[in-house]
Amino acid sequence: MRVAVWFPVFVVALFAAAVATAEQPAPQPEHVRGDIVAVSGNTLRVKTRGGQEVVLALAPSTSVATVKKAGLEDIGEGVFVGTTAVPQSDGTLRAVEVHLFPESMRGTGEGFRPWDLQPKSTMTNATVARSEPQAGRNARSTMTNATVAEVEKSGGGRKLQLRYAGGEKTVNVPASTPVVKLEPSDRSSLKTGAHLFAIAARQPDGTLIAQRVTVGEDVVPPM
Repeated sequence: MRVAVWFPVFVVALFAAAVATAEQPAPQPEHVRGDIVAVSGNTLRVKTRGGQEVVLALAPSTSVATVKKAGLEDIGEGVFVGTTAVPQSDGTLRAVEVHLFPESMRGTGEGFRPWDLQPKSTMTNATVARSEPQAGRNARSTMTNATVAEVEKSGGGRKLQLRYAGGEKTVNVPASTPVVKLEPSDRSSLKTGAHLFAIAARQPDGTLIAQRVTVGEDVVPPM
């Protein structure tokens, strides 16, 4: 009889605990921007742009990429790109930066989402479908990652039509916009003094585990 009473109670308690765990929202990725000041085993010590020091743990799955300078002429048809941009009054976006993905990284982060480079900024990963005359104005920032389908020059800059699964965005790219190329790399790129942008997940104990790390020696990752 004792077993018959205890077992249902145990099952109910176990089920309640499982439901409570399932209802916990997944932690939002955190962005770290700064310079590597120390490398020790699987950890990086980073001095952020705000002057704080942050420790990043590297997991076996952590991906590493480097950035190199590129130009508007490198944004060609079919190229998969990411762009931080700011909204304009006509509903289009003005690029703050553009980064070009290699073919091996095509599809990375595809879509449109909030970003934190500037207030109210967003990120879109998508495909450039067509280009029109540019109409640049200053505004708040966003990010777009996509494949470039059509590109044209306009007033020294370019206007890109970016398509991604479920939507599309028009992005004006002024001639002065920083453009960089991403290239897959490994942990040998993680050196003291390198500029860093990392996407990390905070663990229950407060540890930050890097999911993706982008570094540049002579170029600051503009993301």
